[in-house]
Amino acid sequence: MIPRSHLAIILATLIAIFWLVGTSFWPKKSALETPARKTAFRQRLVAVGDLHGDLENAQKVLRMAKIIDQNANWIGGTDILVQTGDVVDRGTFAFDIYRMMQRLRGQAADAGGQLVSILGNHEIMNAIGDWRYVTDEDIKHCGSTAQRQKDMSIDGWLGQEWLANYSSTALVALADHPQAPRLSFTHGSLRPSYPNLTPYPGNINRLGHSLLTKALTPPMAMPYPPNPYPGLPRALTDAEAELYAEGGPFWWRGLAQSPDEKLVCGWAEQLKAKLGVRRIIGGHTPNFERIVDRCEASIIIIDTGISSAYGGVLSALEIIYTLSPTAPNRIHHQDPLLLTQGTEYVEREEVHAIYENRRRQLAVEERTIRL
Repeated sequence: MIPRSHLAIILATLIAIFWLVGTSFWPKKSALETPARKTAFRQRLVAVGDLHGDLENAQKVLRMAKIIDQNANWIGGTDILVQTGDVVDRGTFAFDIYRMMQRLRGQAADAGGQLVSILGNHEIMNAIGDWRYVTDEDIKHCGSTAQRQKDMSIDGWLGQEWLANYSSTALVALADHPQAPRLSFTHGSLRPSYPNLTPYPGNINRLGHSLLTKALTPPMAMPYPPNPYPGLPRALTDAEAELYAEGGPFWWRGLAQSPDEKLVCGWAEQLKAKLGVRRIIGGHTPNFERIVDRCEASIIIIDTGISSAYGGVLSALEIIYTLSPTAPNRIHHQDPLLLTQGTEYVEREEVHAIYENRRRQLAVEERTIRL
């Protein structure tokens, strides 16, 4: 039998051995923990599809995306909001939505944010006198047919707003540095073989502005119905007419509707190379259940039938872009938004579809870049 004094010595010795072994083979806690990267730059972008005259649902979506408050004022800070056209037709309150967007544009700019507005095929339809989808309630809400057309003319508040602040397509960069991802926004689908695709976006926007100016210059075409269908303004060039044709960016649906995924992904790669963009985003072709992403979210179609005229789901696309220095001591504590040339950053882009009660992740991309 081992005496008690010897047991105590043996126990103390074993404890010392275990302690020495543990500290030799197990790193300290600080070595096991990887400190979280601190963000030096963050940009959030929200994109919303066709609204078709439904002011209530438009505001619901913008509140859901944390762009506006209960009084429909901008709370998005430095966020970028993109609306991809077709504000008008099918509903009563399109002109109220345009007024709201007009106000939000100024509020966003004051806060360091941005509102990007795209023309849809229904804006052009209204401009040329094709009022097939204009509701009687819409006309009454505007006062009369004559007043509605006057507001849309080149001398009216809405016509001037369209010409000054709406474009046929938009190229949006997620940051100011040269390597930042750029995104293409158009109402319909961009066709890789469309002859006036490049230089992008200038060529398309020049043609769209010219077409719209001619359509809105009095005397404007009398609305159809009840008058005969007016067609395009007579003074249009062939290139302007092709912009509005079936294969142009206002009407074409190929990226959304083609069932051949391999073909669509081939188109996506062509467009990305030609336009210098990471993603091609549009509306026009509704899916009433979800935002549609194809080809690893290279193509995203955001029309979900938000207007009660369709009864689809309320949705918005959210993209969050961040830059975090790989070396924590390179953070600019005096100004966290100031980026340094020659510094290495981890670039991260998260893409989500936002719905009323859920979010769905569409893509996450991360890479290391040096500015």
